Amino acid sequence: MPEVIFTGPEGRIEGRYHPSANKNAPAALVLHPHPKHGGTMNNKVVYNTFHTLAGAGFSVLRMNFRGVGRSQGKFDNGIGELSDAATGLDWLQQNNPDASTFWIAGFSFGAWIALQLLMRRPELEGFIAISPPANMYDFSFLTPCPCPGLIVQGDQDSIVPEEDVQKFINKLSQQRNLRVNYKVVHGADHFFRNKLDDLNGVLRSYLDERTQDIVARTRVRPDRRRRQLPVA
Repeated sequence: MPEVIFTGPEGRIEGRYHPSANKNAPAALVLHPHPKHGGTMNNKVVYNTFHTLAGAGFSVLRMNFRGVGRSQGKFDNGIGELSDAATGLDWLQQNNPDASTFWIAGFSFGAWIALQLLMRRPELEGFIAISPPANMYDFSFLTPCPCPGLIVQGDQDSIVPEEDVQKFINKLSQQRNLRVNYKVVHGADHFFRNKLDDLNGVLRSYLDERTQDIVARTRVRPDRRRRQLPVA
């Protein structure tokens, strides 16, 4: 699990990277929770998501937003963090030019950032959003949801109540051809304390469904192009 350092909008960005042995493997970026509440790339939910993706055959990058760990800069209320995430995706693409597909994952605040980036980068073909803070941020930008994904929530979450995430899911479900799975982990709080194995099981099951043919791909789709849009 090598440490990586790359240049972001505010200077150095610190990450950890697991490269797949298969050059055509899918690749994923994993984003951490709120920096002002102790969120880092070493958060247990982020760490477990990272390793579950690696176990499913992905090349995976997790990174610290600006001002966290060895990443330079200071917290920017989500605007700068979205730029950081875009830079992380750029790095992942540059180091995986033959990847069969690209995904993004995030936990809590990281899920909010991840879904915003999803709407700006059409090369992303899958997502995982864990405990998206639907009671704190507006997710109406996810219209329409551009690709399949998984949303996971604990029903004992006192920080992001499951009822608020369910309302978010209900709005999403009004979209045509919705391809988003919603899984509730019973007994799990916001940080999935004592429920990380259950979370990992949900992630593995979803990845098994989605990736049976991904790892076997031998070339990048010829129509995958980066859309030139601002990240903020």
